[in-house]
Order: sequence, then C-alpha cells, then structure tokens
Amino acid sequence: MPLAKNRFLIVGGAGFVGSNLGHYILDHCDPVEVLIVDNLLSSDICNVPLDSRVKFIYGSITDDKILRSLPEDIEYVFHLACYHGNQSSIADPLADHDNNTLTSLKLFEHLKNFTNLKKVVYAAAGCAVAEKTFGEAKPTLEDAPVSLFHDSPYSISKLIGEMYGNYYYQRYGMPFVKARFQNVYGPREILGAGRWRGTPHTVWRNVVPTFIWKSLHGEALPLDNAGNASRDFIFVEDMARGLLACAEKGRPGEAYNLASGVETTILELAMMINELTGNTTPVDLKPARDWDRSGRRFGSTEKSSKELGFKANIFIQSGLERAVAWTQAHRDVINSAIQNHHKLMQQVCVV
Repeated sequence: MPLAKNRFLIVGGAGFVGSNLGHYILDHCDPVEVLIVDNLLSSDICNVPLDSRVKFIYGSITDDKILRSLPEDIEYVFHLACYHGNQSSIADPLADHDNNTLTSLKLFEHLKNFTNLKKVVYAAAGCAVAEKTFGEAKPTLEDAPVSLFHDSPYSISKLIGEMYGNYYYQRYGMPFVKARFQNVYGPREILGAGRWRGTPHTVWRNVVPTFIWKSLHGEALPLDNAGNASRDFIFVEDMARGLLACAEKGRPGEAYNLASGVETTILELAMMINELTGNTTPVDLKPARDWDRSGRRFGSTEKSSKELGFKANIFIQSGLERAVAWTQAHRDVINSAIQNHHKLMQQVCVV
C-alpha cells in the first residue's frame, strides 16, 4: 500500500480539495494519523472526516501556537490553504497576503529543520504560469516562462509560495514539490462555505459548482466573453491521486501539472451541465471580465505521466454526472451556506 503507516499534515484540509485528499488517504494509505489545520475561512467543518485517525486543529497555520503543536515526526505535508480565489484577492489584497503568502512563509520556515519529512507538496496554480491568450491554446508546460504581470493578487501569491518553497529546498533541503493545479471540480465543494469575504464570489466561486447550482434551479448560466474561454477541468478524486503521486514519486524542487490535458470551453461546459440537469433556460451571454486576460488554457500531462505515473482517469462527462448527483444530495447544506451570505451579497450587488 503506497505511503502506508505514515503521519500526514493537510493544511487547508477542511476545504474542497483538502477534504477529498483526507478521505482518500484514510481509504487508501492506512495512515497513523492525519492532522488537519484549517481556519474555515472558505471551508466547512462538515467536510472533515469523522475518523479516530484524524485530528482537526481549528485556526490558521500562521498561528505560532499551532505551529509549535505540530509533531516533528510528520512525514508528509500538503499545503493546500489559500485565500480563495482570484476575485476575493482583488477585493482584499491584504487578506490574500495573510492567507496565501504569509501562510506559506511561516509554514516553510517552521518545517525547515524537521528531520522526518519525506515530502512537502504545495498547491501551486496552473493559471499563474499559463500563457495569456484568447487565440489557439498550447498545453502549458511546467517550465513555461513566468510573466511579471498578473491579473490578481491570488496569482501573485501562489507564485511567491513556489518561490519560498524553492528557497527552502535549496537552502535547507526541504523536500518541496509543486503540484500545479488546473480547474478542479467535484463533490464537497460547498458554495458559500466559510466566512463572508467582501464579494459575491464568496458564494459564486468556481464555475462548475456555480453552473450546477444555477442549472438545477432553472437559471440562465452566465457566460463571460460568450463562453469562449477554455480551461482544463480535472475531477477532485483524480486530484487527490495526483497529490499522493507527487508525495510518493515527485522529485524535490520540481513542478508537476495535475491536469486532464483536455481543453473544454466554458460554453461546452454550460451545455453539458444543462443537458445533465434538464435546464432549458438559454445561457446568458456577458462581456469579458475586465480583470481577466486568461482566455484559453490547458495543462501538459507529459511530465506527470512520465515521472509520477499519473493520468486523470475520470472524463468530464462522468465527473459532471457525479458532481450533479452530489449537489442534489446536499442541497440543504449548500443552500444554508448560501443563505448565510445572502443579505451581504445583495448589499454588495446593489453597490
């Protein structure tokens, strides 16, 4: 059993990806312990696995008391905490700094002398290195050139996290691996989870759960730039496998795309979701977002396939079916999270 009988730390482990990773580790790795640190800023406690091998620590990884409480015999660390996502970071760059940049620096500084560490896997952002184009997209390679001009503080802070990790790898030998996320979707992504962060995108975060929720309610799906943008959508179970592949086989100092390698336009995505839900309301064509220059992109899978043996197994049609089914089964939880922000969201929309 790969990675069996180890102690794991998941920073941001109550979140969408982190909770799926935690469940996957419990089901497939027979861990000694899974430590989860999360301040529930954009996550929900219901995502934390109920298992005697899980220890949940409420708070930010920037808290010195929490850092001092971490056992030094941890073997695997997954740093998945972030200030979700682009729009929230634009609305509050300082909060993004506190929850993206500072979290990485303080965690890596604390881990630098841990002698039992086998791997520190960092959730890097594929969007931060992808070419900004609305023309024909080419698969983004791990060694793609990185621009100094970015669309959001989120993108900037995710790159800074990579740079800090690279520094601690070179200076202290911290076994640091970068997992470059594409657009993850699937169960346990709760719209509105966590605390209000000053923008409607506290609720309407990633495109897949937003489209599924609106489609199930017979609403028009909003297509920025008429849905011409494209993304690489990867199912969250595949992402969990990819993160563990980075932990098991990733070479320290290296970056690996966790991607499907398939380009899907947002219009195609909307059509698939409406077909699955039976929503006949026409899509709502909107202008391009004024901040977003990232038109079309998808990730190269060559390096992760060759070095990690990782390949996404769940095609988007099947993944969307599972995401729709999960949303239908958890309507009450999602609706409750949305309603917690409803009045504040209305005020922001009016302004």
